[in-house]
Amino acid sequence: MQHNTDCIVLLISNQILQVCVQAIRGLPLFCKDTPEHLSKIVDILAQLLTAEENVERDAVHKALLSLLRQDVKASLTALFKHIESVDEQMTDENLRERTLSFIRDKVFPLKTELLKPPELMERHMTDLIKKSLQDVTGAEFKMFMDFLKSLSIFGEKAPPERVQELIEIIEGQADLDAQFDVSDGDHIARLIACLFMAIPFFERGASNGKFLNYLNKHIFPVFDKLPEEWKVDLLKDLAESSPYTTPQDSRQILPSVVQLLKKYMPIRKTGEEMNFTYVECLLYTFHHLAYKAPNATNSLCGYKIVTGQPSDRLGEDFSEYHKEFIERLNCVEELARATMKKLTQGMAEHNKALTAATSEEAKASIKTQKQNTTTGLRTCNNILAMTQPLHSKSPSFIGDKRIDLSWKETKKLSPPSNTPAAGYVWNCKAVMSRLSSSTTFLV
Repeated sequence: MQHNTDCIVLLISNQILQVCVQAIRGLPLFCKDTPEHLSKIVDILAQLLTAEENVERDAVHKALLSLLRQDVKASLTALFKHIESVDEQMTDENLRERTLSFIRDKVFPLKTELLKPPELMERHMTDLIKKSLQDVTGAEFKMFMDFLKSLSIFGEKAPPERVQELIEIIEGQADLDAQFDVSDGDHIARLIACLFMAIPFFERGASNGKFLNYLNKHIFPVFDKLPEEWKVDLLKDLAESSPYTTPQDSRQILPSVVQLLKKYMPIRKTGEEMNFTYVECLLYTFHHLAYKAPNATNSLCGYKIVTGQPSDRLGEDFSEYHKEFIERLNCVEELARATMKKLTQGMAEHNKALTAATSEEAKASIKTQKQNTTTGLRTCNNILAMTQPLHSKSPSFIGDKRIDLSWKETKKLSPPSNTPAAGYVWNCKAVMSRLSSSTTFLV
């Protein structure tokens, strides 16, 4: 039998294209008679995915699909060996890319047909993907996660432990067990991208604790040192994650959030710019965390919230904290109202300019300015809606979805192609494709 296999390999290696293609087409029939050789044949065919001739590559695709239908488990296992790690010397990068492309373009779309029985084979596919995530680009990771969440075992009716499994995969990619280095731009971008990717699973009940505690321990203390574009992405992700935080984690993280709020909410007008997007994100986060652990704000902001617990600390005097916090709220509100006035005037000017514009380029530019102005107005409105309840000595914190974050209403760009590229590095903009990521409002 080994002799027959060697003969087939020789035929496939034939320089005459027609002979090679015919040999490739015959491989599925050969495996029907000798199923024990299927994995070896899949391995041989996978190496032919790098073929330059379209007719040869097409024959390889059809042969592989035929073998997948014969024995999907063995075939997938053999295919994934070519993408498990680019660090291994035996792994050819071009072959890895072609194998990934074949799996993405030919296998994933046929998941309903191929992955039978679903529970067993979807689990096998998940395990293979997990083993392949040791060294992937941002685009590759997004491709795999998009596929995993499309599987029935992770569908809307999946139990909480299945959703948590997806979060743990994302946590692993974010490298939340690593010591943080603020100069490691790739890690920061990967962390932010993964946190954004995790938010839909937080909504489904998975824990955000590991992410937020990592931010609290490693990122918030060096927040000033982060590049500007990463700061705003991080704060937006934090805000969107905050409604799903447990009371215990909320109590742990609130002090850092209040410190950042005090940093970005000026106590008086000094002529320096205030970043309204930062303040919107932090106020939203503050409300949702304080809603879960209200009496933690007594010692942080000087409130007098009574829960009957020792942590109320009602016997201590935090009145200076309250006075300072109210002064900051007043200053922010004054700046927000002044900014809204300017933006409203600016909108009227944009409308006039749009009417007078003659070129499509000019019209497009003005429409972008109008969109930014609209988002700025929403930001200011949100800030005022969130500061007003905080003037009370015992405020009611916002713990529902009544506040629509300003950037959430902005139409997002189409996501980038999932085509893996050898030189692609983790980049939060490429993975998230958020139109609003670079939009902040300063006064």
